[in-house]
Amino acid sequence: MKRRTLDIAFSVGGVIVAVALFVLGFVLKQQADFATEYVDRELSAQQISFPETYDRGETEVAGSDCLVGFAGQALNTGAEAECYARYYIATHMMHSATDAGFEGATYASLGGPVGEARTALADAKEGGDEDAIAEAQAAFDKVNGLRETMFKGETLRGLLLTVYGFSVFGEKAEVAMWVCWVAAIAIMVLSIAGFVHAFASKKADNVILAVEHHEHDKDMAQV
Repeated sequence: MKRRTLDIAFSVGGVIVAVALFVLGFVLKQQADFATEYVDRELSAQQISFPETYDRGETEVAGSDCLVGFAGQALNTGAEAECYARYYIATHMMHSATDAGFEGATYASLGGPVGEARTALADAKEGGDEDAIAEAQAAFDKVNGLRETMFKGETLRGLLLTVYGFSVFGEKAEVAMWVCWVAAIAIMVLSIAGFVHAFASKKADNVILAVEHHEHDKDMAQV
């Protein structure tokens, strides 16, 4: 086999791989653009904005520096959704639970206290004591209202973090797109160099893999 034949074979293979990587890059670009546009469209529709200032210790939480950077801005990117969910909503939920006397409570953990308050209210109504009924009603409204607040907060927080996760996939697709395109360009350049070498090099006609024929094969060829 001549050197030229080997150069051409490798170059053709390189061109095929480069074209495949270019196509894959365009597919990844389409996915990245879709993710970016989808996140922006869905978040913009919610019309959520960061406050200009914070007065409930939101910026005192570790990692909450993003709240200062996004202050006053509309929420329309994955990074902003993560910041709002992790540090703004979570902090408000924490303070709401603490103010109501249920520090560290979540929607799920408040199921028991709500049930107990409901039972206490029913018992008070059976007793007929108006003061006891009013007190039990206030206690029930307090814990039940907190549970509804936690439900809404956790739901919105979960949705925003899901959108953030979707945006991360889009960012990774964009990175993969550039990797594919850079690799495709590099392989294409090497393939072109291979073609040039195959037809311009004086050593292209050199035999690099000689094929030996046995005497039996020669005899068979003569028959």
